[in-house]
Amino acid sequence: MSQSIEIGKRKTFGIVSHPDAGKTTLTEKLLLFGGAIQEAGAVKSNKIKKHATSDFMEIERQRGISVATSVMAFEYRDKKINILDTPGHKDFSEDTYRTLTAVDSAIVVIDVAKGVETQTENLVKVCRMRKTPMIVFINKLDREGKDGFDLLDEVETKLGFKTCPLSWPIGMGQRFQGVYNLYEKKLVLFRPHSKQKDAEEVIVIDDLNNSLLEETVGDAAAQELREEVEVITEVYPSLDIEAYLEGRLQPVFFGSAINNFGVKEMLDCFVDIAPNPLPRETEERIVEPDENKFTGFVFKIHANMDPKHRDRIAFLRICSGIFKRNTNYFHVRQEKKIKFSNPTAFMAAKKSVVDEAYPGDIVGLYDSGNFKIGDSLTEGEKLHFKGIPSFSPEQFRYVVNKDPLKTKQLNKGLDQLMDEGVAQLFTVQSTNRKIIGTVGALQFDVIQYRLKNEYGASVDYEPVNLHKACWITYEDGAKYEDFKLKRKRDLAQDVEGNLVFLAESAWSLKMAQENHPEIGFHFTSEG
Repeated sequence: MSQSIEIGKRKTFGIVSHPDAGKTTLTEKLLLFGGAIQEAGAVKSNKIKKHATSDFMEIERQRGISVATSVMAFEYRDKKINILDTPGHKDFSEDTYRTLTAVDSAIVVIDVAKGVETQTENLVKVCRMRKTPMIVFINKLDREGKDGFDLLDEVETKLGFKTCPLSWPIGMGQRFQGVYNLYEKKLVLFRPHSKQKDAEEVIVIDDLNNSLLEETVGDAAAQELREEVEVITEVYPSLDIEAYLEGRLQPVFFGSAINNFGVKEMLDCFVDIAPNPLPRETEERIVEPDENKFTGFVFKIHANMDPKHRDRIAFLRICSGIFKRNTNYFHVRQEKKIKFSNPTAFMAAKKSVVDEAYPGDIVGLYDSGNFKIGDSLTEGEKLHFKGIPSFSPEQFRYVVNKDPLKTKQLNKGLDQLMDEGVAQLFTVQSTNRKIIGTVGALQFDVIQYRLKNEYGASVDYEPVNLHKACWITYEDGAKYEDFKLKRKRDLAQDVEGNLVFLAESAWSLKMAQENHPEIGFHFTSEG
């Protein structure tokens, strides 16, 4: 099949939200529609508690939060849809920012009762910087929440969106009767606690003045819906697909993911309007998806996806050309050729070998330590994809090895977990002590848990009083040696061997900058 037809079939998007807004549940329901799973993991029965399909790490199951980005693919209406379910928790925002470099559009999930929360604002900022097209899904309509118009105002004010409602709720919480789908001019009725495989009851009502509306939802609700839809028509813009694709207009849908309600309406619209794979920026040039030669970049690395096999997988976003199994590709940073005998596609933790993959697809490459986040693979051209951040940590702890006999396992575990980019490891030059730096506190628990369960290494942490880690650059070698001599106590190396200045406070950083003006201090590392 031709490359252009395959590109036309692909839609790759991320789901972003604050924790608990229902993001993982929404992912599950989308997979149900695609027939990728038969039954959602969120369903709880008396004998067995099933877990969300996309939460495959043990610690995620225990805490009920997503801490690693999951990649899932399914087919729907002859389209191949790739979902990247991102961690909502702020402590894992770095993983989410990187994941957003691999998507072409996003769905923003908002809790009807809580409205726009902080983490949603932060993630949307990243999407807006990249002009990523976004659709909003306002979730949990079966619970009492904020008024629909108040929510739209909040979304516009806090997220800087220009909203375009494409479905509208009839009542809310106890009074919730369904949504009117403005996109398809249909009334979709809500049946609480309906079985997940039941089809929604859909009534086509082209004209809201039709008396069938009263017969279906009652006089008061019918009158309220008519008035509200009139306001929507007058106040909000109609759908302009070009404006959506340019990130200037955001369609809004209402529903209840846990009840599998209102999800299909959003999915159908998404399939119609969401972009196919988009061009990608590199330092050298713009890469177009329909180019003949293959290019791609690694945006995530995950160790031990299958703890039995100690495998490490690099997630590769294909940007152009066709990726083929058992073909030699050029690893730009290492300047060497590599081929892959079993590249995989994902259905959460389930994996299957792929022979070919196209722009927009995410492929898992088994990796013995060749890849770092941000690495490029090409057919020979030296390209460096832009916009994959690595942030300066904000929290620091000394690592204490509780079992010296397991030092080898500890070092291997730390190396592999640091490669995933969830944290950074610094070795203090004067003492050789290891410090882990993270963006959020929860990552320390995850690292401790995974070291124990995946590598058999037990660690404790000791507090260390640090303000920031700064990467160092210099031009004058003599002044650099002088800086190293005077500041030996504050210097460490990262896993790449780069010199890092560990500032105890904002004041000590300012003093170092003033005393050594010829040294550059940087808060991000380009690796």
